[in-house]
Amino acid sequence: MRGVVLALLLLGLTTARAELKPEWELGAGPAAIDFPLYRGAAERRSYLLPAPYVQYRGKFLQVERDRVRGLLYRRERLELDISVNGAVPVRSQDTEARRDMPDLDPTLELGPSLIYHLYYDERRHTNVDLRLPLRAVFAVSPQHFRPQGWLAQPTLNLDLRRAIPGWNLGLQGSLLFGDRDYHSYYYDVAPQYATVARPAYSAPGGYAGKQLLASLSRRYGKVWLGGFVKWDDLHGAAFADSPLVQRGQSFAAGFMVAWVFAQSDKLVEVSDD
Repeated sequence: MRGVVLALLLLGLTTARAELKPEWELGAGPAAIDFPLYRGAAERRSYLLPAPYVQYRGKFLQVERDRVRGLLYRRERLELDISVNGAVPVRSQDTEARRDMPDLDPTLELGPSLIYHLYYDERRHTNVDLRLPLRAVFAVSPQHFRPQGWLAQPTLNLDLRRAIPGWNLGLQGSLLFGDRDYHSYYYDVAPQYATVARPAYSAPGGYAGKQLLASLSRRYGKVWLGGFVKWDDLHGAAFADSPLVQRGQSFAAGFMVAWVFAQSDKLVEVSDD
């Protein structure tokens, strides 16, 4: 499954107000998450495990709950940063569609993201961004760090702060596009792995489906609460007729409670966009 952590629209712009926050915060707590083994898989995976809570608000590097940003360029409406994402490994023995095929290594996605701030109200209750990430994909294991194509994910992002009293609501709508190398990693069936029920298949590049994501979060003093639900649709995807695609639509969901146990004395000005 691709980058799980916490999706839709609007327009305009004004100047964001800044406020002072700790430069860094550290915490931890239990997290529960449920998602398909990979996009299009029939089988699912669930975890209940401890997870870190990390916030770092540097001038050029920002680590947030749902993304890592390396700020390369910033103006009032326009921002260029580094986008990081990835996917967990998949053991082929855990899914009937991939039985006796090679396991899937975890992937790392890394590349630039252009962000255009379409709207930001003066009280910082609402903002809308158009995000245009383009990430190179690498399959990672102890034996190799192998390029595995590229992925683009144009996203319309809406943040509503205090949409529900005390809660922040985030909505995203994304379209996904990948090249042949990326799609082949997940959806190719080489001739030596073909069976009567799983014919040989070569995945083309192109459109890779769409996703909608909604998240809620809030802070109670030292306690942070957050959750998300994501809908994934592969209808019309270039690889939709691969025998490894068993579900055209799927959902993922997760929830986390974190206790913030340490923070810096140094305060920095943050605009929260």
